[in-house]
Amino acid sequence: DSAEASPLVVFENIKRCSRNCLQMLLENISGLTVDADFTVELIPEINVAVVTFIKSIDTKEFVKKCSQDKRVREFKMTARRLELTQTIKAENLPDSVCADYLTVYFESARSGGGPVSDVQLFPKENSAIITFCDHKGNT
Repeated sequence: DSAEASPLVVFENIKRCSRNCLQMLLENISGLTVDADFTVELIPEINVAVVTFIKSIDTKEFVKKCSQDKRVREFKMTARRLELTQTIKAENLPDSVCADYLTVYFESARSGGGPVSDVQLFPKENSAIITFCDHKGNT
């Protein structure tokens, strides 16, 4: 385990559970409140949800609780901590975007960024891979 645990938990196989149902389920398991203590981002294209904890919790223990929860098992969902990464993919970028602009944008503290070590543009896909100097810049 890394010294700094990720505040992100991925729930897979969420298709049988609506956003509201998932949020209530997470509140029940964690004892925390949606929006104040955590947020939920659904990614229906790949049948997952990403939970970001605003309040500091032991995500390893939370994932363990989820795996033992009756409702989580009934929905056939799985939970795991999201690995910390130094690289992200930005998609749907405008044709005119340049590496310098993306570097400055992703280094902006206002948008939760950090020092960028590399930007690879993929103009045909209107995307880019941004690599940060450390994992703290990819929020």
